[in-house]
Amino acid sequence: MTLTSTAPLHAPSAAEATQNKLPKRAALVSFVGSMLEYYDFFIYGTAAALIFPKVFFANVDPSTATLLALLSFGIGYIARPVGAVILGHFGDRIGRKTVLLFTLVLMGGSTLAIGLLPDAKSIGNAAPVILTLLRLLQGLSAAGEQSGANSLTLEHSANSNRAFFTSWTLSGTQAGAILATLVFIPVSSLPEDQLLSWGWRIPFLLSFFVLVVAYLVRRTMPETPVFEDIKDKAQVARFPLIALLRDYWPDVLRVIVCALIATVSTMTAVFALGYATSKFGVARPTMLWAGVLGNVTALITQPLWALLADKIGRKPVFIGGVLGCAVLLFPYFMLVTSGNTIGIFAAAMILSGIVYAAPNAIWPSFYAEMFEARVRYSGTAIGTQLGFLAAGFTPLVSASLVGEGPNGWIPVAIFVACCCVISAAAAATARETHTVDIADLGKRRG
Repeated sequence: MTLTSTAPLHAPSAAEATQNKLPKRAALVSFVGSMLEYYDFFIYGTAAALIFPKVFFANVDPSTATLLALLSFGIGYIARPVGAVILGHFGDRIGRKTVLLFTLVLMGGSTLAIGLLPDAKSIGNAAPVILTLLRLLQGLSAAGEQSGANSLTLEHSANSNRAFFTSWTLSGTQAGAILATLVFIPVSSLPEDQLLSWGWRIPFLLSFFVLVVAYLVRRTMPETPVFEDIKDKAQVARFPLIALLRDYWPDVLRVIVCALIATVSTMTAVFALGYATSKFGVARPTMLWAGVLGNVTALITQPLWALLADKIGRKPVFIGGVLGCAVLLFPYFMLVTSGNTIGIFAAAMILSGIVYAAPNAIWPSFYAEMFEARVRYSGTAIGTQLGFLAAGFTPLVSASLVGEGPNGWIPVAIFVACCCVISAAAAATARETHTVDIADLGKRRG
């Protein structure tokens, strides 16, 4: 009698099983790390809109104090191109993982220091100066976080699902925004004297616990096989910046312009928050909960947009979402300034949670796939951070453009809509990469 085995012809080895889990693990690592980085980054934006004018800039009139607080928010973006050059260099020279661990510690430490910083009543003008310096350190860290996490996840993913797994970096950003807002909602409900004396410090001090969790998750992640391959073949660029600007300057320029879409994010998260509460009497918790709703919706829609981009391409999803934002900015402001809670929630959910989620989910793969591995970290870091400069100063520019009366928001909407149209035009000049093998990315530049 012949015995017939029912065992599979080939059971996956332990190494193969581990390899199959790496894309999911890389996505988790990027998600958690980005959550910490942008929890820290977003609590600063919320505090700049609601708290810092009264705590660190109390020696000037309220309007000037608000502009100075928003300026300090924007200054963090000035440091980001510098951080992109430095961290991009080392990310392409020594690997993605080491630099990503450094960015975690730098962001967590500077955020904790802000929470411990004495206010202007205690140390005078030194308080806003130190605050600004700490904001610069936050900017340096953020410059290397997303680009490194995107490179790490992209290079661990299969060709057929690169957009999906890489999108989890930006889902981590949304989770950080949600966490920051949820912490600020009860804090903002404190009596004014408690809020301004010690309450506002709580979100900053809590970042320590998020830092510990993120560090423990990230430190066990292996380096990407793509980077290990170019390292073994001695193909690591000695000066990645030089190679990048020599061979990829059109792609860097394209990413800079595409990244103007980020003006939508800072306009809604920072400017609209302060504008609606100060000019139209919208309750702070209402605007904060609207932000939570938009970001929770994005957590659901972003992976779906990324799955679509893996099927039909990066450009259609990115461009469609960008142009959708340009159109929806106007009804968004009409609803936010109406004072109607349901209208405000609908505006946040549709603009931030659905339409803006499309380009937000796609750009991590869309930008990174423009470059080959030896300059990928530098290319995405420098391109995005130069583009994000506009986003960083959008709240300040918006506060300068806003007019009087119920329709004073129209110049702001026009400004951000123009940024969206320019971003879409730049994206239209890019090549489609969703069917290109990862080994060939960036090697046939158009």
